[in-house]
Amino acid sequence: MKVKDIRWSRVQNDPAYAVRERLVRPIFTMAKTTFDVSKHVLVPKHKKVSEKEKKELQERYSPSLKELPRILQNDPAIQHLDIKENDVIKIERKSMTAGTITFYRRVSNG
Repeated sequence: MKVKDIRWSRVQNDPAYAVRERLVRPIFTMAKTTFDVSKHVLVPKHKKVSEKEKKELQERYSPSLKELPRILQNDPAIQHLDIKENDVIKIERKSMTAGTITFYRRVSNG
């Protein structure tokens, strides 16, 4: 955090100023522990792929792990899964026109 000589009234009148200047942490970080986003109706189902399924995926589509799109390890949708870097996540989205669509993502730190 930066230490600056500011007046408290400036922070009270403009909370975004405090966040921009990194004087306080954003309030939404607290929501991570209080709300489980995986239960929300708009969040698709996320599932960790087993090693066997990972091999089948590579045989079927022949992608290397580096070619898969990434999902960050701190993504709220996968916080409930026991994940580590380079795991593969299967995402199933429901569509009115196409039924269920499956996507695969590689977990990365950033």
